[in-house]
Amino acid sequence: MNKQPVRRVVIAGGGTAGWMVAACLGKSLGKRLDIKLVESDEIGTVGVGEATIPTLQNFHHLLEINEQEFMAATHATFKLGISFENWRDVHQDYIHSFGNTGIDHWTAGFQHFWHKGRERGLAGDYGDYCLEHRAAQLNRFAHLPKQGMNYAYHMDAGAYARFLRRFSEQHGVQRVEAKIVEVTKDAASNAIRSIRLDSGTELEGDLFIDCTGFRALLIGEALGAEYEDWSHWLFNDSAAAVQTASHGEAVPYTRSIAREAGWQWRIPLQHRVGNGLVFASRFIDDDGAIATLKRHITGEALMQPRVIRFKPGQRKQVWVGNCIAIGLASGFLEPIESTSIHLIQRGIVRLMQMFPSNGIRASDVAEYNRQAADEIAHIRDFIVLHYKVTNRRDTPYWRACAEMDVPSSLQHRIDLFRETGRVFRAPNELFAENSWIQVMLGQGIMPEGHHQTADLMGDVELKGFLDNISGSVNRTVAQLPPHEAYVRQYCPAR
Repeated sequence: MNKQPVRRVVIAGGGTAGWMVAACLGKSLGKRLDIKLVESDEIGTVGVGEATIPTLQNFHHLLEINEQEFMAATHATFKLGISFENWRDVHQDYIHSFGNTGIDHWTAGFQHFWHKGRERGLAGDYGDYCLEHRAAQLNRFAHLPKQGMNYAYHMDAGAYARFLRRFSEQHGVQRVEAKIVEVTKDAASNAIRSIRLDSGTELEGDLFIDCTGFRALLIGEALGAEYEDWSHWLFNDSAAAVQTASHGEAVPYTRSIAREAGWQWRIPLQHRVGNGLVFASRFIDDDGAIATLKRHITGEALMQPRVIRFKPGQRKQVWVGNCIAIGLASGFLEPIESTSIHLIQRGIVRLMQMFPSNGIRASDVAEYNRQAADEIAHIRDFIVLHYKVTNRRDTPYWRACAEMDVPSSLQHRIDLFRETGRVFRAPNELFAENSWIQVMLGQGIMPEGHHQTADLMGDVELKGFLDNISGSVNRTVAQLPPHEAYVRQYCPAR
């Protein structure tokens, strides 16, 4: 591999991915590197990744970004989880919330004690024992001492990119307004030597970051990195998106509403609502999808719906030669669990941990690719779970989902939970045990039994144990202000 020190970094493409990369590189290594980001105002970004998960707080902490300034600049609201409506079956809903549910024993998770309580008529709904779940249900939010509330954000993705651009430029990143018209490679090493811009400028670099979205101009078109298609597990290949005026109070959760051939998102910001329908084009055409979306939006439409095409899957290699793909250029999973920005963040953190200051080495490239592949595969399985485990059989789309074969890694998790109530977290996996439990219970899997540790409690002791947890949750939630009132006081948009 190339042992030449990396001093010149070229980021191809802006948007959320490009400016997140630029912000982190500028803040951390801006004094040692020459960092340029190339983007064109004439090329739009997908710009619909407006819901996040709690890990974004870690990214902002690393960059020392003030939360109130970020939220005001991006018209952000808080998010405590995702409401899944019509997923288990029509008119059956559940919430996948952030945070923990109940109290675990070292031998058995809380779900085993809850399961016994349900059998004995002593327990309420599983979500009654989770603070974030109850706060979401009652539309309440506040920061709590000792980070006692787990939360993420709804935000304007375009405004976030602009916010990070200002941040990046303050840390030495240079923005180049141009279109990329040609990628020049070194024939001997299959590495990128330069990119030629429509201005005639040839921009050389030691390391290139491909943030050109689905086009993947560098990693795909120029370097030929293969794409692994996952559409046999994830049927959706399109999304229709539209923004509407705010209508009613902004709730502290994302709504994911299953429809006849896909699902609808509803993301409340301070100044508007993001809406869309993710759908499978072999079960419904564009006109049908747009008509479905229009029937189910509230508030005045602020734009005409636009359709976005995608292919679920991943690059078999996201680091090739001196090029690393981050964001949509590296792969895509539909935003059902709001993981797109998280995967950008993880790619950036991995880059920082393995940054090739003293030259690109094959061992780093191999390890980066291995970690990236493992990480997105874990998330893929979690997303496929939502489609496979359902009682819906009312349309050809849902019947096909229920009948499909799934990855063996996912089938094992399903079987394990159904037969024993047990779950596990693979190393470096994003979703913790409680996420798997909430979704599997919500989608309709009830374990056949529980761990014997739960049987050590008699009915009186078990009822007291469960009631203490739910009582503590309810007392805390009762003291929280309404979500929208808290946002207006804490981070009103400029």
